Amino acid sequence: MQLMIPPGRLDRPVDHETDHVLGPADAEITLVEYGSYACPHCRAANERIAQARDQLGDRVCYAFRHRPLRDNSLAFRAAELAELAQTPEAFWSAHIKLMTRSIQLTEDDLLAVAADLGVTAEFAVGDSDSVRRARARVEVDVASSHASGVRFTPTFYINRRRYDGPWDESSLVDAMLGTLGHRVRTAALDFASWGASAGFLLVLATVVAVVVTNSPLGPTFDAFWRQELSVSLGDAVFRMSILHWVDDGLLTVFFLVVGLEVKREMTVGHLASRRSAALPIASALGGMVVPALLYALVIPAGPWSHGWGVPMATDTAFAIALIAVMGARVPVELRIFLTAAAIVDDIGAIVVVAVFYSGEIHLAYLAAAAAVVVALALLSRSRVYLLSPYILLGVVLWAFVYAGGLHATLAGVVLALFIPTRPPADLAALMTQASTIIASEARHEGEVLRHGPSTPALHALDAIYDRLESPADRLLRHAGARSSYAVLPIFALANAGVEINPFLFVGHGWLMAAIIAGLAIGKPLGIFLAAAAAVRAGIAVKPAEYTWRQLAGAGALAGIGFTMSLFIAGQAFPSTSDFSSAKIAVFAASILSAVVGTTLLLGASRPELIEEAPQSVGTQVS
Repeated sequence: MQLMIPPGRLDRPVDHETDHVLGPADAEITLVEYGSYACPHCRAANERIAQARDQLGDRVCYAFRHRPLRDNSLAFRAAELAELAQTPEAFWSAHIKLMTRSIQLTEDDLLAVAADLGVTAEFAVGDSDSVRRARARVEVDVASSHASGVRFTPTFYINRRRYDGPWDESSLVDAMLGTLGHRVRTAALDFASWGASAGFLLVLATVVAVVVTNSPLGPTFDAFWRQELSVSLGDAVFRMSILHWVDDGLLTVFFLVVGLEVKREMTVGHLASRRSAALPIASALGGMVVPALLYALVIPAGPWSHGWGVPMATDTAFAIALIAVMGARVPVELRIFLTAAAIVDDIGAIVVVAVFYSGEIHLAYLAAAAAVVVALALLSRSRVYLLSPYILLGVVLWAFVYAGGLHATLAGVVLALFIPTRPPADLAALMTQASTIIASEARHEGEVLRHGPSTPALHALDAIYDRLESPADRLLRHAGARSSYAVLPIFALANAGVEINPFLFVGHGWLMAAIIAGLAIGKPLGIFLAAAAAVRAGIAVKPAEYTWRQLAGAGALAGIGFTMSLFIAGQAFPSTSDFSSAKIAVFAASILSAVVGTTLLLGASRPELIEEAPQSVGTQVS
């Protein structure tokens, strides 16, 4: 069985017998470089490595492994030539000359090194034992680069962990020494790369909220969230409690990220084509309608009947986190299905909140909000790629939507619809322009009274950078992590606190039963039945990579309502006791759904192809 190398890890440790190594075998720091003699970046980084070795001395062991540039015959010939060296000293002499003899690797460099090594100029086309061994040695390094996840040269590994930071001397040395700043950054990246990290933070925030609420600090904790914060502009004062700033203000960032993900999936993602989008869309619709109907059947007409939206929502972070924890046991295609269905589910939840859980409507403010939307549309139509105008108008839109009586978080979704998603059409021209500017500036290196890139060149590169990445992708890169690791945990901390009191169960049995039934039963049932109906009707095709049982397991995980369920419950139940009972029901249903979904998926870890009906077999989802 093939051994799976964790992302960002070296495939095998440095071997002083087979690797090209400088430094003692027992050095506390190991630096491995995958490089190419034809790579200008490797040639530039070569001096940085020398400076780091000068500073660290015997504390560092440096190893060089070949990763010749593709489609570059000189690169492969140079690597094979270096491998013809008979001694380590001869190899490093050839290595330095190939890296530094000229600004760019040339045929003359190879001839000069070949003469030093005492081999003929025709070594690369030879078929002697030494040439075959040299070629095999290069191929071993290339295979190692693939196994280690190397995508470009140079790529560095410090103590078997890939280093993705700057290549300047101080940054490289800081990383090798493991300074506090570097350790903090590395730990943060490790945590963020863990698939279940966002869900873990939500659980932690929820536990903290519940524990503190039921401790002697409970009253102080509750009073903190009810403190008012105000923003004043002249005589105008805008005042809300911290809880409302979280629910109406901070959560707008979450809805903005959701809107951006929805737009990206519908334009360039897995919902871009009707065939790939049909199954998750149908399943999500079923997963919203059936829980709402089941809730309505359990709850008679009255003050609780307005809570039918509570069991409609899916908490994407929790559901995806559980699937990530199960790793290879769950097919990638099933993860894509659940993510797409959760995105459609988010759209439904947003619409439900905007239409059914908003306050008193003020048409004048909504008219002003409509004018802001027109301005956003004009920006998008004019292909404005700067983010600042969109963000500024988004803030104004939020204020008008809030004052107009609709839920303010709707502004985040509307803003996302107008932020450009697609990258520029002429990507090759922009890359060529950037390369030309960088090459031009590099020619001035070392000039008298010249200390770095010129200001016009930096401005030009900034302008190109702003065009290389779509504004939506740029905002998702910055706001996406903040939404998962800051906004949602703060929301859970502010809203998940519930005082465990036996009296909450008195008189609220039917309310809790309706929410639990809607999430734990209605959600998976609706998703499964809608998916089966769509496949049988020929509207959608289920990929063969996962079975119906696995789809049912994903449907059960979708019953983890949590964040959105708590949010809608807060809008549907103004009574503190009703809201507290609803929280307990959401917690119970989410735990039950997690257990059932995980059990189903673990029990069906391998596709049971005998279950597949002929009409359900389709093309692989990419």
